[in-house]
Amino acid sequence: MTWRPNELWLDVDVLWFREALPGQAVAVDPLEAALLIPTVTGLEASRQRRLTAQAARRRRRLATRTVPAVALVVGSAVMLPIAWLRHGDPTRRAQPLHEDPPSLTFRLDVTGFTKAVHAVVSGWADSPGASAARATPAAKRTTDLAEVRWRPANSVGLPYSGHLVGGTQLPVAGPDWVTWDPVTDSAPNLPSRLYGNERTIRTVISVIATYRAAHPKAPRIVIGDISRRGGGRMDEHVSHQNGLDVDIYYPRRDRRLRAPFAVSQIDHSLAQDLLDRFVAAGAQMIFVGYSTGLHGPSGVVIPYPNHDNHMHVRFPPRAG
Repeated sequence: MTWRPNELWLDVDVLWFREALPGQAVAVDPLEAALLIPTVTGLEASRQRRLTAQAARRRRRLATRTVPAVALVVGSAVMLPIAWLRHGDPTRRAQPLHEDPPSLTFRLDVTGFTKAVHAVVSGWADSPGASAARATPAAKRTTDLAEVRWRPANSVGLPYSGHLVGGTQLPVAGPDWVTWDPVTDSAPNLPSRLYGNERTIRTVISVIATYRAAHPKAPRIVIGDISRRGGGRMDEHVSHQNGLDVDIYYPRRDRRLRAPFAVSQIDHSLAQDLLDRFVAAGAQMIFVGYSTGLHGPSGVVIPYPNHDNHMHVRFPPRAG
């Protein structure tokens, strides 16, 4: 009998699939045994990481779907996150979600609890500082130089539960700023993470322009996340959903255009001046890190956890 093409011969005396006769042990070569040890491939490890991240995102969505972040403001420098209001059952061993500052605050004063619903009913504040910032030649020059496609926008809903209609994208870099991606810790940020209300983008560009005009030797400002093109949920955040929130990284003493990773790297003088300009331009809330030493009007500048490398600037919605 001879072998012909397309034929497969099997030796009937070979024990297939590790089968053994009763009472007979199968000898395994050590090298063969090493090859049989299951290994985790790169694709499998990547798949496991992706599934773990998806499960974590689902848990965050369930934890923050219906209840906003709430905090108690005691004085001008102390804020206590009420995390159990977000997580539901106060007996659960759940850690507070510090990715974002709260959207509702309750202020403690001598008369008791006074609800200050800053992010819900306040209108757009056109303060004299904001008008002056937009009227300066530096602000006009920067707005003209920035390649921005302006679009009338509508910020719908709340910063932690809303969306954005007709958002304007901040360019990934401009004459006075660069952008930073907090997910990859690199520059620039993705264009899809830089959409905001037109008033938000104009105010940010104008404030930064006047700041740079006052400090010509200061480095450009590093801007983080704003909102997605249509708003809605954004990874790494609970708010940033309707184009009214902007993350601004503190200027660094070494002038490097990247997020600082230690408070000692912050140029506190420049950071305070930048913060003051956002306050004057009508910012509704500015959340800063406890260790930064930055200060401002009570109820507007609020210390909050996990903001030691950036200030979270929130602008008010348009009245009506």
